Formats: sequence, C-alpha cells, structure tokens
Amino acid sequence: MQEVYIILMVFGCIFVLLTGFPVAFCLGGVSLFVALLGQMNGHFDASFWIALPGRLYGIMGNETLLAIPLFIFMSILLERSGISEELLERIAFLFKGVKGGLGIAVCLVGALLAASTGIVGATVVTMGLISLPAMLKSRYKPSFASGIISASGTLGQIIPPSIILIILGDQISSAYQQSLLERGDYSGASVSVGDLFAGSLIPGLLLVSLYVIYILIRSYRKDNPAPSVKSKLEQELPLMDLILNTLRILLPPLILIIGVLGSILIGAATPTEAASVGAVASLSLTALRKKLNRKMLQNAVYDSTKISSMIFMILIGANIFSLVFRCYEGDDMIASLLRSLPGEKWSAFFAVMLLIFFLGFFLDFFEITLIVIPIVGPLLLGMGMDPIWLGVVIAMNLQTSFLTPPFGFALFYLRGVAPKSVSTREIYLGAIPFIAIQLFVLFLLVLFPEIVKFLPKLLYPESS
Repeated sequence: MQEVYIILMVFGCIFVLLTGFPVAFCLGGVSLFVALLGQMNGHFDASFWIALPGRLYGIMGNETLLAIPLFIFMSILLERSGISEELLERIAFLFKGVKGGLGIAVCLVGALLAASTGIVGATVVTMGLISLPAMLKSRYKPSFASGIISASGTLGQIIPPSIILIILGDQISSAYQQSLLERGDYSGASVSVGDLFAGSLIPGLLLVSLYVIYILIRSYRKDNPAPSVKSKLEQELPLMDLILNTLRILLPPLILIIGVLGSILIGAATPTEAASVGAVASLSLTALRKKLNRKMLQNAVYDSTKISSMIFMILIGANIFSLVFRCYEGDDMIASLLRSLPGEKWSAFFAVMLLIFFLGFFLDFFEITLIVIPIVGPLLLGMGMDPIWLGVVIAMNLQTSFLTPPFGFALFYLRGVAPKSVSTREIYLGAIPFIAIQLFVLFLLVLFPEIVKFLPKLLYPESS
C-alpha cells in the first residue's frame, strides 16, 4: 500500500508542476496532502510530524546556506555596475583579428562572471543583452552565437563560488554523515562546501578550455559561422595606455575572485564569511565606478530578497517532500531497486546519473538536488564512493539541465532577451554541441577521478 502513496505523491507533483504552479508550494502542498490522506486511512504515522519543525529550523539556522543571499546580492551589484560590458569589450579587443575571437571573449567573460557571481540567470541575461546583438552584427550564425552565450552562462553552475555547489555541498555532507552512521562509523568525518569548490575548479577550467577549442575549430572551418571582427575599442593608443586601461578593467573582478574564492580554498574563511566580504567588496567596487545610488541599492536588496526567498521556499518544500517520502519508506524502495541492479555500485551510479540527466529536461537543478540527493546520496556513498568526486560529478550532470530542451533555463533566459530574428529553434540547436561537450567532460571525470581529487588532496592533505 505504501507504494500507492509514493506513486501518488510523485505523479501528483509532476501534474501540479505542469499546471505552472510554483515549485516550492507544489512540493510541499502535494506532500502534505498525500500525508494527510494516508493518515486518515491509517497508513501514515502522525508521530513523524514531530520531526518537521526541527528540519525546517535546521534550514533557517544553517550557517552555510547564509552564503546564498550574500552571493546573490554580490552578483546583482556586479551585473548592474557595468563591469560585464567593459570586460567583454576589452577581451574582444585582445582577440581582435582572430576568427571566433568575439565568441572566445564571450566564453572567457562568462567564466570570469561565473567565478565572481555564481548566478547563471544573471550571466546569461547580461551576456545576451550585450554580446548577442554584437555577434549577429558581426555575421555570426544565430545558432552558434546563441549556443556560446547559453553555454558560457551555465559556467556559473560548476565554477566556484556557485549557488548550486553550496546547496549540493550541504546535501552531500548530510548524506555522507548518514552513510557513515549506517555503517557504524562515528568518526565525525565530514565534507565541506570548500571541498566541493576545490574539486570543481579544475573540471570547470577544463570545460572552459574545451568550449574555446570547439569555438576555434568551428571558426576555422570552411563554413565559418564566426568571422573575425574588429573591436570598437581598436584605435591608435600608446601601448602603455592600452596596458593601463586593460588592467583597470580586468584587475577589480580578478581581485574579487581571488579574494573570495582563494580565502575559501585555503581555509582562511568559510563560504559565508567570504560571501560577506565579497558583498562589501562589490558595494565598494560599484561605488568607485559611481554607479551606486539609493535606488540601485534598494532594487538590489529587493531582488536579492526575492530570489533568496524563492530558493529557501524550495528548500522547505523539498524537505517536506523528503520527510513524507521517507515516512512511506520510499528511500528503502529506491535503495532496494538500485541494489538489485547487476554490476553493484556502478550500475546504481549510472542509473542515478541517467535519472538526473533526464530530470534536467523538466526540472530545475534546485528541485533535482533537494529531492534526489537525500534519497540516493547515502546509498551511493555507503557503497564506497568518494563524496567530493560524487558531488562534483553530480554538479556537472546538473549543469546540463540548464541547456537541455524543452525547459533548459539558460535557453529561456536567452529567449527572453534575444531579438525576434533569432528563432527558438536556433537557440535550441545551438545548445546541442555544448551539451555534448559537457557530457564528454562528465565522462572524463568518471574515467579519471583524479581530475576532481587532485586539488582537494593538494590543499587539504590531512583529510585525504
């Protein structure tokens, strides 16, 4: 009988989601309805409700999750300070005369924005508004230009500091603790968000490098979709002035990246502390550029609060879903199913990765992380998988959710700001090669785990 309630809950959530109802209220509302239905029929133990207030209080009191609103505030300020536009113009100037140079500039700026903000939506919208018209004017194929912008915007998913890595780190840490307790290990070993940041840095840079290589290969073919262009910054300036102007534009975001990310990686600050410093630094940077005023600050605070509230409501809804799912012994059902697969842990691993990939066609990474990881994480980690490696591989898989049609959020963000001359079909087609590159990097991470493990071992040898 328990299976009936689990099926009702899962398909009920899918049905309500398809009606356009907000995700957070869908997860929590459907779960509560199915729990009350089971309680009325004597199939749900009401004593489980005692655990709910503690779980919700744990979300609000989680110090690591405090980094989320701070990083969001930082990203909004940087987006509105005009840094993105200047970065694109300057890097495009550095690649002037190179076939595909503007596309490479977009990719590199996307990586810099990812490392300084970690917000995918803000990066895609900003790059779409600034670079897409310039690329189309320079005779770039619309599909190629759209693919570059969408894929570059999703780098905020895997390059730290990343909102998804913060949430994923929290979920992986809880799953790891649970797997250790189930094995009778009370050593207190843990996984931090900083561990995931360190593990994802090299894969993120590898992904950027492959994007650039792909852009160059496509640009030097006969059917060149990306001709070389002259930057509008190209002018007769003394060499020293060019160097000083370039440093003036590139140094502030680089210092911010090194300060925020470096302090986390070397253990000098927690993600929350580093995010606080980053928020203050972005305020100072915006003020120095004379872009900070009362209205801008008010709007930045309002938008940060709105986005953060949405994220935390999804966290609450997903926690209710997870609790009810466990109460109906859904986690035991999933564990039994995965353990029954031939090939032991690798069959279970690939089944979970396939599930996450296909869920990415329909769900946001928040819902996938908060629903799937608490259920399958303890099982996979209990089979002996490295928690940092598993977290980074899942993050790379989740990144494809932003690009996979029909509901890839990066595609929607770009569609919202792209000219009408660029069709939705072209935006979708442009994303396909970059999805293939992401899956190729994912394959490399599975085949060569040291790509992920190298930097954490180097930085934290005592915990390896």
